[in-house]
Amino acid sequence: MRETEILIVGAGPAGATAAINLAPFRRVVLIDRRATIQPRVGESLLPAARRLLVDMGLWESFVSQGHEPWRGNRAIWGDPEPHDTNFMRDLDGHGWHLDRVRFEQWLCMIACNRGADLLRPASLVNLKHEGHRWLAQLKTEDALLEIAADLIIDGGGRASRIARKLGMRVHTSDKLVSAWISGCDRLITNRGLTYVEAVKDGWWYTAPIPRNRRVVAFHSDVDLFKFALSGRRLDSVMEKIKASNGLSDLLASVGFVPDDQIGIASANSSILERAAGDAWLAVGDAAISFDPLSSQGLLNALFTGLAAAEAADRHLKGDFLSLPTYSQVIRGVADSYRRHLDFHYATERRWPGAPFWQRRHQRYASAMRTLTKRNDLPVTL
Repeated sequence: MRETEILIVGAGPAGATAAINLAPFRRVVLIDRRATIQPRVGESLLPAARRLLVDMGLWESFVSQGHEPWRGNRAIWGDPEPHDTNFMRDLDGHGWHLDRVRFEQWLCMIACNRGADLLRPASLVNLKHEGHRWLAQLKTEDALLEIAADLIIDGGGRASRIARKLGMRVHTSDKLVSAWISGCDRLITNRGLTYVEAVKDGWWYTAPIPRNRRVVAFHSDVDLFKFALSGRRLDSVMEKIKASNGLSDLLASVGFVPDDQIGIASANSSILERAAGDAWLAVGDAAISFDPLSSQGLLNALFTGLAAAEAADRHLKGDFLSLPTYSQVIRGVADSYRRHLDFHYATERRWPGAPFWQRRHQRYASAMRTLTKRNDLPVTL
């Protein structure tokens, strides 16, 4: 039986951030079922992350990683003309387009340097709460390992496996899925710009990432997604790009050459019934997951990782209000996010009869009626 104070299940950005902030003061074991970090979509880090990185003492190390500046957005949304947003007017400056694998490797390295014990690959086989301790059974490459911990953190992503084991429900509000490809830009132009384009059955996204590479993703509801889900065919995605208004021109202008694989990932909004309970917390996507349109996923991972670390430390010091307070904070974040997301989708009115947009307009109208009944704001539909 191995003893620790905190067991963190999931070494993604949120779990690793929690470990970074707990390891200098607490005994921390961080586990991940993946032997290595795999490429995945989700590479945009908003300017507000600068303040979190400074607070955690990570700013100079982060800058040295050489991620690509994210200087602004271009969107064809609401009408056929592009609209530009420049982050240089933001008090926090520009954001970043990350090399996602290198970013996660860096976070894990910092966590280990600060004293966390990282086990990978290691999967959770069994978990029970006895007395005031968690007893976890892990399967590693070599053997079964038992760990006793005072507190457990679910950092396992959208699956929320720990929280689900404890009886928590995950509430989802849509069926959004992302099909994404990556590749190389042969021409160095339009760097630092995120591009978003609404189309009849969803929306496109593309952004440059370090080493002259690029990510391109299409987002729609799973039942409207047959072109991408049918055999994960790259040619289907490329044909759909050609039918877009501005995306195909942008990709041609940078000489984009796609890799030969397509990835499929859940992209829906969801929130855990409660983000904390009896000696446990959930962080990142395990607590609340964001529509990629918001670009809040990685910022949320850093924020919840830091907030959960502070709540966990206070809990172990005897402050038994810290975990319920953390859960309330997550609920407040979710409420604000939902209102802003619904409003942004509602601004696209070019295809009112298309199922993808109709669903989102109906959700916005329903939310507005609810807010009006509460006298939170006047209804304007």
